[in-house]
Amino acid sequence: MLRLIRYLKPYFWLFVIAVVLLFGQANADLALPDYMSRIVNNGIQQSGIEKAVPEAMRASTLDKLNLFLSEDETRLVEENYTLVEKDSPDYQDYVERYPILAEEPVYVLNQIDQETSDQLNAGLAQDLIIVSLLTRITEDPAALEQMQTLAPEMAEGFGQLPPGMDIFQALAIMPEAQLAQLTAGFDQQFASLDANMLTQIGIEAVKAEYEAIGMDLEKLRSSYILRTGAIMLLISLAGGAATIAVSYLGARVAAGVARDLRRDLFAHVESFSAAEFNKFSTASLITRSTNDITQVQTVTFMVMRMVIYAPILGVGAVIRAMGKGAEMSWIIAAAVMAILTLIAIVFVISLPKFKIIQDLIDRLNLVTRENLSGMMVIRAFNKQAFEEDRFDKANLDLTRVSLFVTRVMVTLMPVMMLVMNGLTVLILWVGAHQVAEANMQVGDMMAFLQYAMQIVFSFLMMTMMFIFLPRASISGARIADVLETEVEIKDPKEPKQFAAPFKGEIEFRDVGFKYPGAEDYVVCDLNFTAQPGKTTAIIGSTGCGKSTVINLIPRFYDVSSGAILIDGIDIRQVKQSDLRAKIGYVPQRGVLFSGTIESNLRYADEEAPEEDLIEAVEIAQAGEFVFGGEKGLQAEISQGGANVSGGQKQRLAIARALVKRPPIFIFDDSFSALDFKTDATLRKTLKEKTGNSTVLIVTQRVATVKNADQILVLDEGRIVGKGRHQDLMKTCSTYQEIARSQLSEEELS
Repeated sequence: MLRLIRYLKPYFWLFVIAVVLLFGQANADLALPDYMSRIVNNGIQQSGIEKAVPEAMRASTLDKLNLFLSEDETRLVEENYTLVEKDSPDYQDYVERYPILAEEPVYVLNQIDQETSDQLNAGLAQDLIIVSLLTRITEDPAALEQMQTLAPEMAEGFGQLPPGMDIFQALAIMPEAQLAQLTAGFDQQFASLDANMLTQIGIEAVKAEYEAIGMDLEKLRSSYILRTGAIMLLISLAGGAATIAVSYLGARVAAGVARDLRRDLFAHVESFSAAEFNKFSTASLITRSTNDITQVQTVTFMVMRMVIYAPILGVGAVIRAMGKGAEMSWIIAAAVMAILTLIAIVFVISLPKFKIIQDLIDRLNLVTRENLSGMMVIRAFNKQAFEEDRFDKANLDLTRVSLFVTRVMVTLMPVMMLVMNGLTVLILWVGAHQVAEANMQVGDMMAFLQYAMQIVFSFLMMTMMFIFLPRASISGARIADVLETEVEIKDPKEPKQFAAPFKGEIEFRDVGFKYPGAEDYVVCDLNFTAQPGKTTAIIGSTGCGKSTVINLIPRFYDVSSGAILIDGIDIRQVKQSDLRAKIGYVPQRGVLFSGTIESNLRYADEEAPEEDLIEAVEIAQAGEFVFGGEKGLQAEISQGGANVSGGQKQRLAIARALVKRPPIFIFDDSFSALDFKTDATLRKTLKEKTGNSTVLIVTQRVATVKNADQILVLDEGRIVGKGRHQDLMKTCSTYQEIARSQLSEEELS
């Protein structure tokens, strides 16, 4: 996959935006359990009170607090609380909210920032607890028993007060040193409680103060829950919007990468010479262009959607979970280790199989393609059963390996669910004990559970990627292998141009050729010249190298030795496109493309007028079957020209080359499917219409080359005869054998 990373460059900013949105989505998902915890802790259990900082308190309560507040704390309270009395200008606004104001003054909290709120919370929490406890003792002597566990010495001292004497009156007349000693005793007792627990107990004191003031705690609770719920709803909507945006961007990037890969892969394969096609089978190239690129597209989307998101979510959840219950972090660590072990085992087992699967897909495509293209041959030789067994073997091999990998992968989900459910039970069991021991709140335990699930879910997403990444990695490597394949036949860095006017004289100078990796030359020592306005024919037995010679001219292969010159310029010194623009090539197997007859003819020249198309059809002796139908040039041609005969296919291929009107015509055994009469008529018309063009004809028929201006006789890759028909019948024994095997003495004369 890393070899294809350059294809992400055009989408860099889309990728960056997607990552930013993923951070936003993760933060939204991570914030929801925290707000849920606040609803349970603050909204339900604490009636919507978040801190031990009362928004209002009676003047009498503040007087009691002043007994325990330090000078700094007293000053802080005085700066941030305002006294409201009956003669205050805003009395009517406050009396409805604080009914006790009708009986005594109330101190109301000013608008303060978060820092000041934290300072007040730290200063008031403990003192509010003390005042609340002492108030309860004053109102209910039985509460003195509760103080025995908190401060036994102080409880004993308060128990010795004269009957009817108020505790706070006693504290007010107490010497400062003794009061300071009493306060220090309280501090020592509260030192064992952490700040959060102290705040929670202080909030209970605030609730008692609110009840005394006459505030509606139910309304306060509902208001807090609704406000927090609205925030959660907004966060959920923001997270949903980020999810949709990331999915859209991920789809854009993945589809764009796949499009660019297909385009470059197809363009690169089009530049392949026959040597490169020998390295990759057609079935393999089809698989790489379709299935493999689809795998890369899928994993690109999932990387943007899941692989980046999973660690962001997982790390964030770990940090937040530690804040909610650090003492239970070992539970998450155990679950993560179990998941990582499972992933490692599955990865080691399944990774080698993905490479085998892709090779087996290639094999299945190959067998399918051969069966479909060779269906007539299979039926002719009655080999249906054999081919069914052959296909069945390829299919079963792929099925067997795919089932093995799938069985390994399907173990992930039930094991992951087992881990998640076990994790849930363990957190609830340990968390319940923590709540019972007052070390954790219920909301925090619920939030910790949610964060633990998010951590496991992030690993579950990464596990899903292990199903796709190995296969996509192999697919990416297969695509990169094609893209990085060096093409042997290249255009020169400084190409030459053919001189005008272009003649089309072709000269072979000591040309030799052998296939890549082969030791022996297929053809060697070829020396001849094909003149413009003349027909040069190449004849010889099967396998003597006739088609190889022809394929060297358009540079389907490059010569191994010697040089081929056109108008005195080595063809390796000009662009391939310039060279092939001068050639009208009719291959040994006529290839037609799906469409119409007209679209196939215009393949040579899109701008050709219809008159030229008709003329080319007539010259190629195809007019009878083309114009004999109702649709004429608009007649449909199926894939590969399957709905026309071999002779009709050859004649349409010849007509296509004629539409191009090139200065050089190459006919590679293009008349083999024609009867002798059509062959003769076509050659005669060609001779009249090709004019000054250079014509090269490869054939095994002596009748086809009998009237050629120059005949080259090949035998085992060498020219053993050169000249006209009459001359070769006298001087070339190889030509004599071929001619006498095909024609009678009367026809040869």
